[in-house]
Amino acid sequence: MEYIKLTKDNIETEHICCAISNNNDVQVSSKKAWLKERIDEGLVFLKSVERGKCFIEYIPAEYAWNPIDAAGYMYINCLWVSGSFKGHGYSNDLLNECIKDSKEKGKKGLCILSSKKKLPFLADSKYLSYKGYKVADTATNGIELWYLPFNDNNVIPKFKDCCRDPKIEEMGYVLYYTNQCPFNGKYVPILEDIAVKNNIPFKAIKINRLNEAQNAPTPITTYSLFYNGKYISNEQMNESRFLKLVEKNK
Repeated sequence: MEYIKLTKDNIETEHICCAISNNNDVQVSSKKAWLKERIDEGLVFLKSVERGKCFIEYIPAEYAWNPIDAAGYMYINCLWVSGSFKGHGYSNDLLNECIKDSKEKGKKGLCILSSKKKLPFLADSKYLSYKGYKVADTATNGIELWYLPFNDNNVIPKFKDCCRDPKIEEMGYVLYYTNQCPFNGKYVPILEDIAVKNNIPFKAIKINRLNEAQNAPTPITTYSLFYNGKYISNEQMNESRFLKLVEKNK
């Protein structure tokens, strides 16, 4: 497999893998705008030259849009290989390139989010364990911070106190999200519209700045849905799924 790294020069013409559509689609434009702002902070987006979901996205942990303390580490935003790309060792290729790059940049290791129970859009804990990762910290909702140290350093990444017990004071449905996940460009407005039409108490809070993300009440800032103060899901919802959830919580 041949891979290519996104740069400010090629990002407008390259496909970004997880939202297969044209550059005028809000899902693509919002994600690319977010990526372009992160490149100067050290973000790397390495992907297959072929169209499809086969890429890794990582950034120095000091600039990660997550409430973690992991100075000196590299944080993996997303490692995604699916569809026809699965089963060919591409995940190992991408991860090895990340490790090589991070070591060359003098990082202490890697860290990434996973969970006790397999959840969508999070790394598979079985795969992480197989690759030598260990659990560094666990939030009360089962979200885990895993890490892979490059040496015997005693610095272990951890969640900030603001997110270790994910909860908020606001009632109703409250969604925290960012443009890091392109699907939000499509699905968040759908939920807002459905909530208005059905008189569902709903509020979407878009995280626009690094300091907001690093002090969020949830380890997962790409998409975190709360209901009556309690964290309930990180999975993007369409109309039918959201209405089913609302019916269940009546």
